[in-house]
Amino acid sequence: MDTEQWYGAAYKGSKDFDQLAVPTANATGFGAAADDYMERGIDLNEQLIHNKPATFFFRMNSEALRDSGIYPGDVLIVDRSLPAIHGKIIVAVVNGEMLVRRLLVHRQGRTLAADNKNIPAISIAPGTDYMAWGVVVYTIHTV
Repeated sequence: MDTEQWYGAAYKGSKDFDQLAVPTANATGFGAAADDYMERGIDLNEQLIHNKPATFFFRMNSEALRDSGIYPGDVLIVDRSLPAIHGKIIVAVVNGEMLVRRLLVHRQGRTLAADNKNIPAISIAPGTDYMAWGVVVYTIHTV
């Protein structure tokens, strides 16, 4: 007597594949023509963060850089691995207070300038408790 053999469907659904294996799954059929032109979505972490362990987010809470287009409430992306050089906007610690200012390096020393004519610049005198904490690499402005 012949025994009856039963064969299940070859395709058992996508539940057998995790997200990483889906592009390599052996599925039959033709893809849509638009799939050739499909792109991944934009990953802001990939675009804006270059050194993940050294990157921090701050929320701006003063109008010191208003004339540079950085307003209260904007999010600052700060990279601590970058050197603080002349002309860069930095987060600095001066006498225990964190400030966001533009660093100006000159013969007399360093100055932390505000891009707002109503806020005076801070000259870093010898003996001042000063540390350049990080460099602002991007700002996210809410409209």
